[in-house]
Amino acid sequence: MKKKLVSVLLCAAMMSTLLAGCGSGGETAPAGDAAADTTTNTTADTTGEDNAGTTAASGDGSVYLLNFKPETDGAWQDLAAAYTSQTGTEVMVVTAADGQYKTTLQSELAKSEAPTIFNIGNASDCAEYANYIYDLKDSSLYSHLTDKSLALEYDGKIAAVANCYECYGIIYNKTILEGYCGMDGAVVSSIDEIDDFETLNAVATDINSRVDEINDALGTNLTGAFASSGLDSGSSWRFSGHLAGLALYYEFKDAGCDLTAGQETVTGKYLDNFKNVWDMYINTSSADKATLDSGAYNAEQELGLGEAVFYQNGDWEYAAFAPDNENGYTVTTDDLSMMPIYFGVDDANEGLAVGTENHWAVNAQASQEDIDATLAFLDWVITSDEGRDAITNQMGLTVPFDTFTDEYTSNNAFAAKANEYAAAGKTSVAWSFNATPAVDDWRADFVAPLTEYTERGGSWDDVKTAFVDQWAYYWGMTNNQ
Repeated sequence: MKKKLVSVLLCAAMMSTLLAGCGSGGETAPAGDAAADTTTNTTADTTGEDNAGTTAASGDGSVYLLNFKPETDGAWQDLAAAYTSQTGTEVMVVTAADGQYKTTLQSELAKSEAPTIFNIGNASDCAEYANYIYDLKDSSLYSHLTDKSLALEYDGKIAAVANCYECYGIIYNKTILEGYCGMDGAVVSSIDEIDDFETLNAVATDINSRVDEINDALGTNLTGAFASSGLDSGSSWRFSGHLAGLALYYEFKDAGCDLTAGQETVTGKYLDNFKNVWDMYINTSSADKATLDSGAYNAEQELGLGEAVFYQNGDWEYAAFAPDNENGYTVTTDDLSMMPIYFGVDDANEGLAVGTENHWAVNAQASQEDIDATLAFLDWVITSDEGRDAITNQMGLTVPFDTFTDEYTSNNAFAAKANEYAAAGKTSVAWSFNATPAVDDWRADFVAPLTEYTERGGSWDDVKTAFVDQWAYYWGMTNNQ
């Protein structure tokens, strides 16, 4: 099948990680129909003692990567072009935009020229795409994985291999925050004093009430303390996924469950903590609470233009704020750092949230020629100078492969901050949202009452009900209970 290099901005995804759970609800979902019988894994022998300049042999197949990270599109397009130039193998990269990756994947897999590389996450994803899962256990990609627990195992197969691990928390403008700390009447005199929810909330509230004074004193153009908390599909995953993940994390810790696999029921024990953080976000922002689901807000841009001090997101945002960024942002990585999402539970010991939901799967329904070409391409990506440079220096990712030597260590300062917290004895928060059953459906059912509460004064009890009841419903459905 012939393909041209294209860049199509379609949709983006949040996926999940698969690990074994505890109790009857911790079992993995049953397998779907057996995947296509492609028992021979073949990759070009491209690795050696010295990986510099690695190339893969040309073949008859072609590659189609459905990328889920919009911020990495340019780097992937360049890599695809370089690989085609070296090998003659045609590579197509289709990049998705925020919020609709699953919809796009389903649509693209139905086509005759379907993706040969796509992203999946937890047991629900593996079960849903069981027919498309190619066993990677004999692949060069899997052999180079430094931590085999970062692969997804399903139905006796290595279903997918993690391509990075990441962290999230509250990104903040340290330049503005340091300036605020030096002002008369500031809640704190040093950023280091912001080490729990109560203090963070007090600082954000004070900044939000003194926007004009701060702008006059520092020459800034703040409009609020926190960037907007959009409830549209392109933004709401930050809260139905990442913020809800902290409520799940602390509940799973109490239950003694595997923190990223969870259990069949949840109680919502820590949803009041979620509410406190959420109320801080929406009450210390200039965004109109009544229109947060409109899709009219761009929180990244608000931070990048110096209109906000705080922004909940992850280290994947680091590249967007590079000093030579093309976004027109005046705020760059030199101005930014990251702190934990202090949740009011164990703030003294809490670090950043560290994990992965990003896994490469290979399409078992593709022709063997395309599968071989795809495996060779992925091997080249993690062993060649071009691939390793792009992933670490251009995409800013932290990568779990033994081919990434010191020369190819990520310069992402947000990721380094996660290590700094860990070295100080703080506990990294597990990505417990990876346990979410029927992830898109559960999140939609949770966001609906959260939007009603936020925009129209709806009942918080309805948010709790959705969190608890819909979890049990989708868990039972996913696990055939």
